[in-house]
Amino acid sequence: MGGDWLEALRQARLDGEACVLVTVATADGSTPRTAGTKMAVFRDRFAGTVGGGNLEFRAQQIAREMLERGAAGAVLHEFPLGPALGQCCGGNTTLLFEPIRPPETTLLLYGAGHVGQALAGVLADLPFRVLWIDSREELFPDLVAPNIRIIHTDQPVAEVDAAPPGAFHLVMTHSHDTDLELVEAVLRRGDAGFLGLIGSASKRARFERRLVKQGLDAGRLVCPIGIEGIGDKHPKAIAVSTAAQLLRAAEAARAGTEADEAADSAAHGPAPAAERSEI
Repeated sequence: MGGDWLEALRQARLDGEACVLVTVATADGSTPRTAGTKMAVFRDRFAGTVGGGNLEFRAQQIAREMLERGAAGAVLHEFPLGPALGQCCGGNTTLLFEPIRPPETTLLLYGAGHVGQALAGVLADLPFRVLWIDSREELFPDLVAPNIRIIHTDQPVAEVDAAPPGAFHLVMTHSHDTDLELVEAVLRRGDAGFLGLIGSASKRARFERRLVKQGLDAGRLVCPIGIEGIGDKHPKAIAVSTAAQLLRAAEAARAGTEADEAADSAAHGPAPAAERSEI
């Protein structure tokens, strides 16, 4: 808790983690912090301060509610600092809440085999934050691109739970059982931006039958992977084709988010100058 909000934002960008930046926009009368003071609020922690006490507690509540619903636009909240907030300052402060979303799509790449290695090379200069996951440490190269982080683990399914909402998942391990376990975990979670599985149409059919028995809808599972019209089975060719598919899916996801934000803005009209928050 606490700490440097700017450093926390920098690390959040590296980790692909969303947060809400809370800024003291106005400070009238006696207030605990001056205008410009900032606090970064994450789902499980915060860095910086906007004054402590109930004001800060309420600010963190609002910020986490915004994170929970995936809010995109900035909002202002006005807080009278008196008995209602349990603060003795007596002034008024307005806080600006700005959602900060990762600029890149997070991609969890399960598998460091031939195709996984080829794909990691192709993704090096593309707008993805790649978490490259495998239990076989010896397969990972000594050096990887700055946007790739290697995760050596015997429990790859745990990485599904730790992934941010909307992350892309690409499953290509050396084990069909592990592949199925990962696909099940992603589908149960239900918030993946993309779920791809390496394999043939017959592999998809086998998986789909087992997923249905588990009460899961495999409609969003992409298998085989890659764009249409590329029949070459060389690992590099599969990697290029799959990277193109991922780029297209990421563009569609961004376009959908922008359309949703525009529709929400049109439905509700412009935001008020500041919402008055009471406790």
